[in-house]
Amino acid sequence: MSWLESLILGLVQGLTEFLPISSSAHLRLTAAFAGWHDPGAAFTAITQIGTETAVLIYFRKDIARILSAWFGSLFGKVPRSDHDAQMGWLVIVGSIPIGVLGVTFKDQIEGPFRDLRLIATTLIVMGIVLGIADRLAARDETGGKHRAVRHRKGLKELGVKDGLIFGLCQAMALIPGVSRSGATISGGLLMGYTREAAARYSFLLAIPAVLASGVFELKEAGEGHVSWGPTIFATIVAFVVGYAVIAWFMKFITTKSFMPFVYYRILLGIVLVVLVSMGVLSPHAGESAG
Repeated sequence: MSWLESLILGLVQGLTEFLPISSSAHLRLTAAFAGWHDPGAAFTAITQIGTETAVLIYFRKDIARILSAWFGSLFGKVPRSDHDAQMGWLVIVGSIPIGVLGVTFKDQIEGPFRDLRLIATTLIVMGIVLGIADRLAARDETGGKHRAVRHRKGLKELGVKDGLIFGLCQAMALIPGVSRSGATISGGLLMGYTREAAARYSFLLAIPAVLASGVFELKEAGEGHVSWGPTIFATIVAFVVGYAVIAWFMKFITTKSFMPFVYYRILLGIVLVVLVSMGVLSPHAGESAG
């Protein structure tokens, strides 16, 4: 991998990680369209450490409060009924599905799941799901001529059952094109949570999963399957860009809908289907190891 490739892929990772459009799919597509080798699941996992570091810094106060309350609850210094202590447990519970499925389907994630035909399908299908979830949320928030405004849940109303459902939604993002934030936010909206609550829990839930995955994949770099220099550079770029994106996104969702992302996902998926169907782009473009 060249330094130019690492710069561009780092920018793509930072720009797309927190938006509901799938960073793994965009890394894969960037390489395919540019004629580069597929950066691979290991590169994606490691560069996500950069974007998750941005999450750690952006939500540092929330994370510090949750960790303090969670550890305090272990030693009886904080009531287990405390919201922040419970949130610590809910993040752990919600991380179980992706941990189990990530290990179970590791070979598929690094191989067949990266087929461009599958990516196109998941872009379109999950785009439609996100659109439906967003419309339901908008209807509840604004009401209508013959419908009253309906209460939507916040994180204080999050329980173990919903936490596990969030976790299962997050696990779907193991397939490129689904989108970690897109799947978890869609799940949250369909369960009746506000946009902000769904997005906030989505980002907090991603921290242990992404960091664990990135650390696990570091051994691939040590074995020579990933170039250290360009990968570290891409990770730093992803961190800087990712921090700016998450700050913008959290403000955006308080007043705007997700429909622009829905239209983008569906359009990109259709374009990809057409290109592959016409033979312009191979479904396995760039898959050879580089």
